[in-house]
Amino acid sequence: MSLLDTLHRPLRDLRISVTDRCNFRCVYCMPKEVFGPDYQFLKRGQILTFEEITRLAKLFATHGVRKIRLTGGEPLVRKGLPELIKMLAAIPNLDLTLTTNGALLAQQAHALEAAGLNRVTVSLDSLDDTIFKAMNDVDFPAAKVIEGMDAAAEAGLTPIKVNMVVKRGLNETSILPMARFFRERGYILRFIEYMDVGHSNGWRMNDVVSAKEIIETIHREIPLEPLQPNYSGEVANRWRYQDGGGEIGVIASVSQPFCGACNRVRLSAEGALYTCLFGTEGHDFRALLRNGGTDEEISQRIAQVWTKRADRYSELRSEKTIGLPKVEMSHIGG
Repeated sequence: MSLLDTLHRPLRDLRISVTDRCNFRCVYCMPKEVFGPDYQFLKRGQILTFEEITRLAKLFATHGVRKIRLTGGEPLVRKGLPELIKMLAAIPNLDLTLTTNGALLAQQAHALEAAGLNRVTVSLDSLDDTIFKAMNDVDFPAAKVIEGMDAAAEAGLTPIKVNMVVKRGLNETSILPMARFFRERGYILRFIEYMDVGHSNGWRMNDVVSAKEIIETIHREIPLEPLQPNYSGEVANRWRYQDGGGEIGVIASVSQPFCGACNRVRLSAEGALYTCLFGTEGHDFRALLRNGGTDEEISQRIAQVWTKRADRYSELRSEKTIGLPKVEMSHIGG
């Protein structure tokens, strides 16, 4: 049965963080000054087991979820992840995807596909190693991420999508080189406006390179034209190259909010459910799972949370909302 929230938005997309840990320290997500060597990540017993995640996923599917995206932190640092994918892939009528920084993808791509993963999205913010290493802050080269993408393509985890967060003063000069490179590669590049998720990244509106500016930058060299969404609620505005050389996407949460079509819910690694990327608090499902909650009770709780949902942070963004105590993106994925 499909659920509708207070703004008549259906529940379709479940994003599951399988770990709060990451092997990068990206400046817009897990900056070292916050997530340093003394930072206390969740202990193993605090995060949901594969069985708990799968049980919840099955119940969400009964309420209309048709897509599950595994996130983190960095999901590929979770030991035995193909086992979880195999369990989730057994749920009927699900599009099962994963977002990764790509550092471990070359080693794991074939195992992920064999377990039942449909496709991957890989984050890469520049081809220039000086810029990229400044952004990931662990001295990791772009070539290794591209190696992971190519391994995923060879394994059949397609279409490959590439996410680039654009921050003014840091990597906006990489917009055109990235567009040229992935146009030739045949991968779908998606530009993401720098967002005010959490508090650790020091977000300012002046740091945002708008979707309009990104499209104009590319269009001047390689003419673009708009495309219709693939489905209702798609987050990226799609554009195709006029010469037929592929497409790009722009996720414009800041300059062109798309709250009205948002059908996503996020489950953190320790089992807290967030109804918005900019949520201030989650709903505890781990306690329900571990204290004997029946499937019916958990299903009713899912319905209760979603049908009361009224989130539209990006449409309401202001000086007042920016200061709210939002959950960190590294805790619930993108």
